[in-house]
Amino acid sequence: MAIFLLFIIGSFPWAGPVQATERGRVTNLPLPRYVSLKATLGNVRRGPSLSHRIDWVYTRRGVPLQITAEFGHWRQVRDRDGAGGWMHYSLLSGVRTVLVDQDMLPLLRAPRTDSEVLAKAEIGVIARLGECTPDWCRIEADGGSGWVPKTAIWGVDPDEIRE
Repeated sequence: MAIFLLFIIGSFPWAGPVQATERGRVTNLPLPRYVSLKATLGNVRRGPSLSHRIDWVYTRRGVPLQITAEFGHWRQVRDRDGAGGWMHYSLLSGVRTVLVDQDMLPLLRAPRTDSEVLAKAEIGVIARLGECTPDWCRIEADGGSGWVPKTAIWGVDPDEIRE
């Protein structure tokens, strides 16, 4: 019975979270994946073409976004709040950034809770993503850098390791 249920759940892609084993049809890169806004302004459209209506405009350069689909020169993106739409690929960058999700987040000298605090980051700060271990990531923002728990930032997968 358990094997049958696993088969049923595995047969429907919408039944669970998107797996990183999926590849984009255009780029052959993993889906979903994180990118950042390259431009100062970025139109988010209802569909993958200039003829589709603009739903809103991102105004913060570097904001992290998650690509969930590809169609030609267009990428379907989702932000931290789950809002999504289509953006032209030229507005996006492979430079990895994260959004600080905890107010006055301590940036630590080493990836340990008892480590020296080097700086603090306010909620909403966009930081450049560096190395990541299973539980910690090194970030840099406004000249300050340090280690933070993965659970305190958005823009990196829980199981992602970066060197």
